[in-house]
Amino acid sequence: MHRRLLAAGVSAAVVALHAGPAVTALPLVRRRLRALSGAGGPGTVALTLDDGPDPASTPAFLGSLARLRVPATFFVLGAMAVKAPGLLRRIQEDGHEIGVHGWTHRDHLRMTPGQVYDELARTAELIAGTCGVRPAWFRPPYGILSAGSLLAAARLGLRPVLWSAWGRDWEAGATPGTVLAHLRSGGIRGGATLLLHDSDCAAAPGAWRSALGALAAVAGECERQGLRLARMSQHVP
Repeated sequence: MHRRLLAAGVSAAVVALHAGPAVTALPLVRRRLRALSGAGGPGTVALTLDDGPDPASTPAFLGSLARLRVPATFFVLGAMAVKAPGLLRRIQEDGHEIGVHGWTHRDHLRMTPGQVYDELARTAELIAGTCGVRPAWFRPPYGILSAGSLLAAARLGLRPVLWSAWGRDWEAGATPGTVLAHLRSGGIRGGATLLLHDSDCAAAPGAWRSALGALAAVAGECERQGLRLARMSQHVP
């Protein structure tokens, strides 16, 4: 009995250690961890886009960003990028930054540390091999970090970052208006990191159109406040 209780205690401790960092996905916790929420300089706002590159939607985002003359940081999935290397290169050639989102969109709490490391390493190598630049940033799927996530990121020289405001643009009922409202609720202000998605591969079909439709309004809001949209590496020292 004693051995069983000891084994159960050890197992519980291992689970707690593995899952502990996931608490940072909670908004109240995330906002208190300024570095992890992407808090940057008071004069900049970072626009970030997850889940691409997707030939069905990412080109429309690149076109809109070019017309608005604003940069973004794309957190890409390796499984998407490997099927569209030319689009991945175009993101970089258009002046945007590329970060690691993972190879798949799997929750890191449901993966072993070894699996997490393999996913991040494969994606980082694909980005470096395709674009000639090693990524500096990492954001986990669903914003859920595990101990394995943090260890893998440290080994690969990737800096974890989540966000300070999101548009909930993955929802079936999302519109440009609701996306803008959610971002404003989270705070479109100096130092903010905004989260949108340039693909619906992990969202409601066609949901990306709500984010695309909100880009001009987001850029206009920043301009009215005298804020500059910037890549993550420009936004965070």
